[in-house]
Amino acid sequence: MGAGALLSLEELARRIGAVVRGDGSRRVRGVAALDAAGPEEVAFFANARYRAELSRTRAAAVIVGEAEAKLVPQGAARLVAPQPYVAFAKASAFFHPEERPPAGAHASAYLGAGAEVDPTASVGAACVVGRGARIGPRSVLHPGSAVLDEARIGADCVLWTGAVVRERCVLGDRVVLQPNAVVGSDGFGFAFDLEGNGEGPFHRKVPQAGIARIEDDVELGACTCVDRATLGETVVGRGTKVDNLVQIGHNVRIGPLSLIVAQVGISGSTEIGAGVVLAGQVGIVGHVKIGDGARIGAQAGVPNDVPEGATYTGYPAMPHREWLRTMAALPRVPDLVKQVRKLEARIAELERSARAK
Repeated sequence: MGAGALLSLEELARRIGAVVRGDGSRRVRGVAALDAAGPEEVAFFANARYRAELSRTRAAAVIVGEAEAKLVPQGAARLVAPQPYVAFAKASAFFHPEERPPAGAHASAYLGAGAEVDPTASVGAACVVGRGARIGPRSVLHPGSAVLDEARIGADCVLWTGAVVRERCVLGDRVVLQPNAVVGSDGFGFAFDLEGNGEGPFHRKVPQAGIARIEDDVELGACTCVDRATLGETVVGRGTKVDNLVQIGHNVRIGPLSLIVAQVGISGSTEIGAGVVLAGQVGIVGHVKIGDGARIGAQAGVPNDVPEGATYTGYPAMPHREWLRTMAALPRVPDLVKQVRKLEARIAELERSARAK
């Protein structure tokens, strides 16, 4: 079902795990923002910043939690859910189903020798499926994506235009690669060769002979790169979601259900635990361990291990409370420096007086 089809609030509530308070027979055709929703649309409220928009909404119903239900204006029904944002996601997906291209390979697609494409999969125009590669059931390669030699793609995967899975790399089931995401690019490995190549010292490339493996239900954002391992595997664990413009270095291992936000950089051989959150522009040096459930604040620079469940912020990253104390003290540093200089001068004067006696 797509946008434009009418559905009763009672039926919608059943599909998204909510309870209707109000007229359940009222029919709706889509979802919209609080300030844009009309009388045949459903809106969503979970942030107190939008109370003014909530009070003025013309929506037929508003998806809310129990605590916020009383804030919904009288003219709108309430769809009360234990997880309002999850309920909204289900409603939006219901009214905006993804269009699926027909199964089969476009005439302009290239299929290498021994490539195996499941009959239910879709391979779009100008796609490349390399020698011996395998494409699983119902997976979709949108035009211009590439799966190179001997790579394996599981079931129900989606590769958007420009996405590349390099040779021998592996995607599990239900993996999504947004446009220009790359799985299995070479890791940044160079040895400085002092003996040179006849023209002086140079950086000698270290072969990146391993692979990258992306587990089930992972999504990689646009222009995100997951480097293949020098040896062995680079791994992104089950259910992890990665935003745009993220760099994941060679031999990194990321646990399940982690969230990695835009412009994060993770250096080689770092181990990220389960359920970790890395906020925007976090940078992590190589060969450190981030414990399960850790939270790293935006723009933090992480030079050392982070314990399980800890919240670190700042540059260099440190426990959040310690960083707050440091930042609170920072504006006082110039005055403290002046006081220290005065005290040093006073001590020197007292020492001179003592020697004179």
